[in-house]
Amino acid sequence: MDTTVNIAGVELKNPVMTASGTFGSGQEYSEFFDLGKLGAVVTKGVANVPWPGNNTPRIAETHAGMLNAVGLQNPGVDVFCKRDLPFLKQFDTKVIVNVCGKTTKDYCEVVERLADEESVDLLEINISCPNVKEGGIAFGQNPCSVEEITKEVKKVAKQPIIMKLSPNVTDITETAKAAQAGGADALSLINTLTGMKIDIERQNFVLANKTGGLSGPAIKPVALRMVYQVANSVDLPIIGMGGITNAADALEFILAGASAVAIGTANFVDPLAAPKVVEGIKDYMTRHNCQKITDLIGIVK
Repeated sequence: MDTTVNIAGVELKNPVMTASGTFGSGQEYSEFFDLGKLGAVVTKGVANVPWPGNNTPRIAETHAGMLNAVGLQNPGVDVFCKRDLPFLKQFDTKVIVNVCGKTTKDYCEVVERLADEESVDLLEINISCPNVKEGGIAFGQNPCSVEEITKEVKKVAKQPIIMKLSPNVTDITETAKAAQAGGADALSLINTLTGMKIDIERQNFVLANKTGGLSGPAIKPVALRMVYQVANSVDLPIIGMGGITNAADALEFILAGASAVAIGTANFVDPLAAPKVVEGIKDYMTRHNCQKITDLIGIVK
């Protein structure tokens, strides 16, 4: 059977990858399984300079999910290129680098720095970051900002770019269309939903940041709906994510229109979650006499 999929001209051996921020750069998880079993590894967000992240506590468990306010802590692009990329080169898998920033210039500096790194196959642009020049409103919450930052990143990028959409908007198809207008090569969605938890005994916020990103099975129905909407409003390959814990979840996203899927919070529950999804998809294809995974993409209308 043929499990290969194509994302913006880059062929993946299967449609399963990791979600940024849940897998580091794969070093810890490589102790559990061969990363070459995955279609791609998506790294944690990389900025132009080191980011310390938010104050603790910054993780909280919720019903069927978790809240995180880690704050995109990372060592910066120079350390990433020196330490993490050589490690990832060992594996027969595609490398997608997630890029974050506080201004458009920040994003472009990282993208330019990665332009000549042959081991980087695709770039995922995290536009859920607060835009410090626009009063802290996330880039991804304003369609005009989405189109503008997409255009600027495309000017300096050598690899195809995936714009990662925020679900914290009224109509996600508007930001998807803006990304397409700006020249995006692909889209990934959804990022986390903004949530909160309060400790009633301490009568205070559980997270030091007050709010955090909600992920895990609780958000899957919302993520699936948004992937379906976007798949039917733009003509770009989509990487679907949000609460995927098993092959059945992943296949829902594929049937709704996603060309690939990303496993996130499930990695914290089971380090083998992603390779299990790969095997589960193969089993499904066998049972349904499906020769090509691409025959399943978006067939539910």
